[in-house]
Amino acid sequence: MLTLDHIAIACTDLTVGAAWAETAFGVPLAPGGVHQEMGTHNRLLSLGPEEYLEVIAINPDAPGPAQPRWFDLDGFAGPTRPQAWIARVPDLDAARAAAPDGIGVPWSLARADLRWRMAVPKDGKLPFDTLFPALIEWEGEAHPAPRLPDHGVRLTKLILAHPDAEALRAALTPISDDPRLEVIAAETPYLSVVFDTPTGPLTL
Repeated sequence: MLTLDHIAIACTDLTVGAAWAETAFGVPLAPGGVHQEMGTHNRLLSLGPEEYLEVIAINPDAPGPAQPRWFDLDGFAGPTRPQAWIARVPDLDAARAAAPDGIGVPWSLARADLRWRMAVPKDGKLPFDTLFPALIEWEGEAHPAPRLPDHGVRLTKLILAHPDAEALRAALTPISDDPRLEVIAAETPYLSVVFDTPTGPLTL
């Protein structure tokens, strides 16, 4: 089974995206860091002791990888918005074997004492138009979530809208029992996330 780990909010400029998120949530973001292997950087927000949110963008001061970046960031444009969700798994290789085609190949990544393996699609695009989760396996006990200041923001619903909702639901049902997950039919794929915040509900 997979467990929701974090939400990726994409933006074209990290400073602008972080300011937008702080206004939307009404709380400050914590410092994040750089992902040298991917040429990206981020800022973070606690969603509780085991979940978090990252605002992520291409780092203009870093070279990119030899392939497209994760979360289809090379194709991202427009306003800051939810771009992907990331699910924690105990065994990345086993999870990849059970996932739809195109889930990606394992990358070993690190920042400070954080160590993780992640499946990154060769074209940067996750299955079902990025609505299937990226898969991550944390190595060791270190994890970002419990280190972040907790401002009381919580994820209450994750809505995956896709033209082939039945196929997406069939792919997720055997591996996720999270009651917050909702798959709906829509002509255009999109990811929507609902949060509880100190100032009330927020839908992105």
